[in-house]
Amino acid sequence: MDIAGLSTSMSMAELQTGWGMKMLSKAMDTAQSQGAQLAEMISSAPAAEMELSVNPYVGSQFDVRI
Repeated sequence: MDIAGLSTSMSMAELQTGWGMKMLSKAMDTAQSQGAQLAEMISSAPAAEMELSVNPYVGSQFDVRI
């Protein structure tokens, strides 16, 4: 076995693992901040407006027979 080649490949594997972990951490931070912003946006909207935005025709018309 070539010790120098083994050392180089192990170093490259460690570098790739470290880089992958940093990118994953950054993606998780971004997702967490977007989730917090979405939760804040949902909690700030009135419930009636939220219902109308999802189901605009529900409750707008009804039939009454006597």
